[in-house]
Amino acid sequence: MAAVTHSIVDGIGRIVLSRPDQSNSFDLPAAQDMAAAVEAVSGDEVLAITLTAQGKRFCAGGDVTSFVAADEPSEYLLELANVLEAALRALADLPKPVVAGVRGAVAGAGLGVMLSADVIVASSATKLVMAYPGIGLTPDCGVSYLVPRAIGQQRALEFALTGRVLTADEARDWGLVTQVVEDDAVEARVDEIARGWATSAPGALGQARRLIRSSWDTPGPEQGADESATIAARVGMDEAQRLVRAFTSR
Repeated sequence: MAAVTHSIVDGIGRIVLSRPDQSNSFDLPAAQDMAAAVEAVSGDEVLAITLTAQGKRFCAGGDVTSFVAADEPSEYLLELANVLEAALRALADLPKPVVAGVRGAVAGAGLGVMLSADVIVASSATKLVMAYPGIGLTPDCGVSYLVPRAIGQQRALEFALTGRVLTADEARDWGLVTQVVEDDAVEARVDEIARGWATSAPGALGQARRLIRSSWDTPGPEQGADESATIAARVGMDEAQRLVRAFTSR
């Protein structure tokens, strides 16, 4: 069985971290499976994407035992980090809204996996931690880029340098997750959000996602031009035409 599985049901692409006995940590084969899963849900038939995990923990980051077992740990870790980062960047770049459901532990590179989603639903018992310093390592998989943009530089520095463990409520208050629900409600809430997207305006939502995520690296005038071109292109599309007619006929 793949370490990351995928399916498409009713227009919703579902990516599931499926290595629960290893806390859904990533070795190189798991990173390659993540890349394959992202590619599988990137087609036009997919309107929204869910990202969840099997077991009690969402993702413990990198599989440390695989680093230790490698003949050349540095080369292995470089390849693992590059493959997983590219897969997560591809997921973040898709013009499709993504909702994640997390529980248990989100640590290290697991933060980068989580932050590839636009809306993050966390179990009330979830704990989030950088974890890297505990094994003498540094952030990877976009964590040093994504976390400060979610919670601000000074909070990100405290989070990274002090070993602070955030509760789900603290993570929500900081802006690291979006919603906190009871443990047994995570998947249902994720599914509700994805189905709502798929039946509303998924094309517009995907483009809104793209515009917001790309804005960090785009000069203001270029971003404004992209916005103008995007809204002009969308107004003639069937999705917008249908919704505009419904709006104006009220």
